[in-house]
Amino acid sequence: MSAASVERPHGDRPLTAEANRLMDRNPGYRVEILGGSVIVTPPPNVAHARALSRLRRPFFTAGLDGGETEVLEGVGLCLPTGSEDYAVPDLVVVDADIEDHLVENNCYDPGCFRLVLEVTSSNYQTDLRTKVAAYAEARIPVYVIVDRRHQRLHVLTEPLGDEYASHRVHAPGELAVLPDSIGAKVTLDVDEILKAGWPTAS
Repeated sequence: MSAASVERPHGDRPLTAEANRLMDRNPGYRVEILGGSVIVTPPPNVAHARALSRLRRPFFTAGLDGGETEVLEGVGLCLPTGSEDYAVPDLVVVDADIEDHLVENNCYDPGCFRLVLEVTSSNYQTDLRTKVAAYAEARIPVYVIVDRRHQRLHVLTEPLGDEYASHRVHAPGELAVLPDSIGAKVTLDVDEILKAGWPTAS
């Protein structure tokens, strides 16, 4: 799965209008605006979806999907990096009252997000660089990256400016313990998640 960047079109047409046009013309694609550019990502492959499926389980088991929080996919997150910037993380843990914090264009205030999680594809540099800065500036408390290309799981915490003060990298065979600030104790089995995200067909 690779991402394409679309420069600002000629004229005064807002980027959000261009992003919405691209979503209408490409059902199933993820469209985001990062740093003033529209990023279009094709639908995920099976291995990506399988890794995401494995990742949901520990959050559900911990009781985060109900009560004070919800575990969701495909939720728009407003970003402070540009007037029209927004992202659509693969998985999020959000406050249960998130619907009260709609900003615009089906995107929500970053203050409702306790955790965002991305599973990398061929556009892995966006998740490992661009989104690190964007999520830190949005003060997202916990950012988890499943880096399928390099077979690592990153846990970033303590946003400070456009970076995270704490960045722990976990290898296969390790357990990644997430901060209690997300609302419950969650431990991720790095080996299980990375194996699920590796294509089984050659």
